Amino acid sequence: MAGLIPQSFIDDLLDRADIVDVIDRRVKLKKSGKNYMACCPFHQEKTPSFSVNPEKQFFYCFGCGASGNALGFIMDYENIEFPAAVESLADSLGMSVPREQSETRAERGQRDLYPLMEEAARYYQRQLREHPRRGTAVDYLKGRGLTGEIAKRFDLGFAAPGWDNLLKALGTTEERKQQLKLTGMLVENESGRVYDRFRDRVVFPIRDQRGRVIGFGGRVLGDDKPKYLNSPETPIFHKGRELYGLYQARQANRQLERIIIVEGYMDVIALAQHGINNATATLGTATGQAHLEKIFRLCPEVVFCFDGDEAGRQAASRAMEAAIPCMQDGRSARFLFLPEGEDPDTLVRSQGAQHFQALVNAAMPLDNFLFDSLAANLSLDSLDGKARLSKLAAPLLQKLPPGVYRELMFKELAERTGMATDTLSQIVAPPPEPVSEPAPRPRQREPLAIAQSGPSNLVQTAIFLLLHQPAAARRVEDLEPLRRLEGPDVALLLELLELLQRRPESTLHMLLGHWYGTEEGELLSRLASQERLIPPEGIENEFIDTINGLLHHPKSRDFEARVDKLKHRNYADISELEKLEIVQELREKRRRDEERGRKQ
Repeated sequence: MAGLIPQSFIDDLLDRADIVDVIDRRVKLKKSGKNYMACCPFHQEKTPSFSVNPEKQFFYCFGCGASGNALGFIMDYENIEFPAAVESLADSLGMSVPREQSETRAERGQRDLYPLMEEAARYYQRQLREHPRRGTAVDYLKGRGLTGEIAKRFDLGFAAPGWDNLLKALGTTEERKQQLKLTGMLVENESGRVYDRFRDRVVFPIRDQRGRVIGFGGRVLGDDKPKYLNSPETPIFHKGRELYGLYQARQANRQLERIIIVEGYMDVIALAQHGINNATATLGTATGQAHLEKIFRLCPEVVFCFDGDEAGRQAASRAMEAAIPCMQDGRSARFLFLPEGEDPDTLVRSQGAQHFQALVNAAMPLDNFLFDSLAANLSLDSLDGKARLSKLAAPLLQKLPPGVYRELMFKELAERTGMATDTLSQIVAPPPEPVSEPAPRPRQREPLAIAQSGPSNLVQTAIFLLLHQPAAARRVEDLEPLRRLEGPDVALLLELLELLQRRPESTLHMLLGHWYGTEEGELLSRLASQERLIPPEGIENEFIDTINGLLHHPKSRDFEARVDKLKHRNYADISELEKLEIVQELREKRRRDEERGRKQ
């Protein structure tokens, strides 16, 4: 059914559902004090570390960090998207899901593209079964060792020779013709001639995580170029965010422990043919951070599989650079280089699945690949070589998120260069940039630490206290002073306060549901899972003290006034700490201004 699900219904649904019942139907829980425990369904463990809090209607795993409310659990456990999880939970409670009829004309038009793409996929599948010239496609697939069963699982099809087969079959009205052009299935040249994009090719439908066809790939059967062809960027298809085969991998694995990234459609399908059902491929683009964040939301480990030649090594280096900013604690990235002349398709067919899995299990960890590749042409027996390694590694290590893994990587670099870790950190740290020319950098969240006094930590402390006692929001009568604050997460604190003042009946699980699936939602889940030795009756007072401390913190004073004072001082007299603080605040201010500009 079309339309958005009203937030009020989601809140009511979570209010009626009991997370203990929801989880216990899927994972057997045992009472343990106030909470319930079980072995985590999202990672392998022998000692239970999966905790369900009936009071907060919240689950958390102390082993892998999985957390959320009842809807989040259903999504992760059943590998389904948010709307389907709402439908599932509502059905179990005998509730019907309402929809808001608030879509714009553009949104309705975009939504109409999905069934048309599904229709195109079915058309190509029929051509593979029925077209008089299907023999070339069938012979090609059989020659690659594929069965009819695997072809059906991946919805393989056939685009027959000819300029306008799809146009004639599906472009029956001017509106449908325009929609096919919008999805890239039809091409219009400079002279105005419209023709099919895919001709005389084996066709591979590309599905998003919800299973909707969003684009196609095609492998040529004749002499046309290029050999492989993908759909162009469209309103529903964005190559930099999608992975071929990810939908099928999720369907085949209730719990994904690892995802293998290979280079082509046939590699994904050939591995699946041999029972390796966790391979995906990028779509004509290098692996990017968006791809990796999508993977890491589903499983803790990614293995990049490349050819062992120079081109494969270069591609691996690009993948490594994309992976480094994503390497939070608990995540793993490894690299597998195949023998020269082999790819996953040929290797699994000649050597079998067990041999290929053994290679995957022995893949090189990111830290080894990083240091070994940087040191490949250096002599680490010399001081110059050690200094050169430090210089090459520093920019990469600086991009690692704060945490244990980052510290271990610096320790490894220190051991390889023979330097003390503290000394190395000081040497490789980038110098402060001039105040007049700050460069933006990716925003990184600091971990919650109530003992620290920085504004960001105070903001997160206030959010933490609100999550555990939402009624405390009523104690803040005037939000205007908070709106003048600068710093990470201030906007989230304000949104949280505004929501709680409008809807004082909100609970923790309602708040998590409100922001579910967003960057802010991930922060809220992380904060909600933390424990602080604050008695319930003391939370409101602690919250007010935190707000007061935030408003009176030196870094929360008028930023422009501080900058103006610096303009009248000699640059050499400004301390390095002052310069660094101003640069950081300028970057954050620029980020917020750019974000406001995008929203406008």
